[in-house]
Amino acid sequence: MKLGIMQPYFLPYIGYFQLIKAVDKYIIYDDVQFIKGGWINRNRILLNGADFLFNLILLGASSNKLINEIWVAENQIKLLKTLELAYKKAPFFADIFPIIDSIINYENKNLAKFIGNSLIQIAEYLNFDTQFIYSSDIKEKNCLLKAQEKVINICYVLNASEYINAIGGMDLYDKRNFERNNIKLSFLKSSPIEYEQFENQFIPNLSILDTLMFNSVDEIHAMLNNYELI
Repeated sequence: MKLGIMQPYFLPYIGYFQLIKAVDKYIIYDDVQFIKGGWINRNRILLNGADFLFNLILLGASSNKLINEIWVAENQIKLLKTLELAYKKAPFFADIFPIIDSIINYENKNLAKFIGNSLIQIAEYLNFDTQFIYSSDIKEKNCLLKAQEKVINICYVLNASEYINAIGGMDLYDKRNFERNNIKLSFLKSSPIEYEQFENQFIPNLSILDTLMFNSVDEIHAMLNNYELI
């Protein structure tokens, strides 16, 4: 069984979804420290031909709290209007905007559950078979463990035979430590992805929202498979 573990990011770029699709079970790592100023609650979209940074407004955000201890503000109308303005002329706007509207207006405002719902809704639209699990729901894990050892323990608890991580984790994880626990460690390296964005020069690594607005499900699946495991 292949397992992936990542902190929840709001509408992340397509590489994040490549990892979700590549595994059987995807752990939403919600009981770890919130990174203020990071990418958990913000990302980039295409607006008026340039990249634009948007933010999900939070309540009580602090680096001293866990992700699942933070809440999303009730009023996100400005964000929804910005997303509508940015993509109302995109070819798949009519298909995607109702999903975004549902995501933004999700009733559970706990940050982990709010972002988790967004990942699940997009995965369902893209017909993924991946099972989502919140790390805080894994009761058997040892909360005293940190970093690599905590991940190995989660793999052990869930009987994972392979752990797939984003390429950025190569400096964080040692394959030998995983092998000693009978777990294969692989890193997902995305290949360059490009598609038409209106008539402007292509801007890479924008939010998955951008990819959804300009491409069909079949076209996105071809992009999702455009990677190698190393």
